[in-house]
Amino acid sequence: MYLYVKREEGLSRVPESLLSVFGSPESALVMVLEPHRKLAMADAATVLDDLESKGFYVQMPPASFSESLLSTLTIED
Repeated sequence: MYLYVKREEGLSRVPESLLSVFGSPESALVMVLEPHRKLAMADAATVLDDLESKGFYVQMPPASFSESLLSTLTIED
């Protein structure tokens, strides 16, 4: 999971409830984001809109990845 925030705001606008689910964030990448930039898993214009309106954007792994990861786990009673 990736959490996009504005560099100058950091986590200040991210709700505490999201941070508690997210866990301890680690900086992974700093980039200049423009509306037409190609991102692998998100639309840059949507990310920018959410950064302005909400102060953050959450990018989840694709459902197929999550499902395949879960299928490899075994739970013992």
